Amino acid sequence: MTDMTQPDSKKYGRPDDERVIPFMKIALPAAIISIILTIGGIFFIATKGLNLGLDFTGGVSAELNYAQPANQTEVVKALDQAGFHDAVVQTLGSNKDLIVRMPVQDIEVEDLTNAITKAAQLPNNPAEVHKVDSVGGQVGNELYLRSAGAVALALILMLIYVTIRFEFKLAMGAVLSLFHDIIVTVGIFAMMQWPFDLTVLAAVLALIGFSLNDNIVVSDRIRENFRKIRGATPLEIVNIALTETLRRTIHTSMTLLLVVLAMLFMGGDGLKWFSVTMCIGIFVGTYSSIYIGTAFALWRGLNRQDFIVQVKPEFDEEEEIPR
Repeated sequence: MTDMTQPDSKKYGRPDDERVIPFMKIALPAAIISIILTIGGIFFIATKGLNLGLDFTGGVSAELNYAQPANQTEVVKALDQAGFHDAVVQTLGSNKDLIVRMPVQDIEVEDLTNAITKAAQLPNNPAEVHKVDSVGGQVGNELYLRSAGAVALALILMLIYVTIRFEFKLAMGAVLSLFHDIIVTVGIFAMMQWPFDLTVLAAVLALIGFSLNDNIVVSDRIRENFRKIRGATPLEIVNIALTETLRRTIHTSMTLLLVVLAMLFMGGDGLKWFSVTMCIGIFVGTYSSIYIGTAFALWRGLNRQDFIVQVKPEFDEEEEIPR
């Protein structure tokens, strides 16, 4: 039996110095881990729920600019004394630029701007309000439902696209891996009670594209290898395809991770949770494209016949030709 770590190079048409990594050797333990992570994500989402931001629950956000660096605690205290309770203050790149988020206020936007400007003043440190946005509770709830619908629609369109482009077994595996990525990432936010707002949702949608891109690259190589490599089992074909795309996957993931880390440490609070979501999704998405998308297709019986176009003969030789 051929050792999958050192395959017969003549049989597979590969150079002697290239090895095939037996990715699918740990497919079963990886599947168990994935099931546990998915169940855990669903559990935390159902029991603890998401810490929805003002974009979804409704509320007020205001951007403040101070003449000198301001202490966030002092700003919260000043707003509380003015009647703006439960305010959350974050920096926007510097301690002079702050963003204030608070629950819905029963005040018109114009009067609200004046009220916040007056309340945010600190001793010897005047403040200016550049922008005030108010989102009602009903609008926030509608936005939340539309966001869930957007994610569901994205998964359906991905299923249709991969089915047309490659094969239904690979398409189902790709959609399962995307569903896994979403549940695990959102489940971590529910478990940690990190704020979930539109920036996080944007990151989740970006992760769908990132993970699908990995699935498409692997699927394309699997299809190519099934057509050109003879005498290899589907398991060997998949391991060869994953090995051949490994370098590309590492380069893509590491490049994206460097950019995300730069945003995380240098982008300020405005990009913090977007960057955190992307960091989680890069690792989860890379893992799932191998051990969910591809492994599921193998489990469903992926074989060479799935990629060979069956040509129907023009006529049956055994059929008697009428005279």
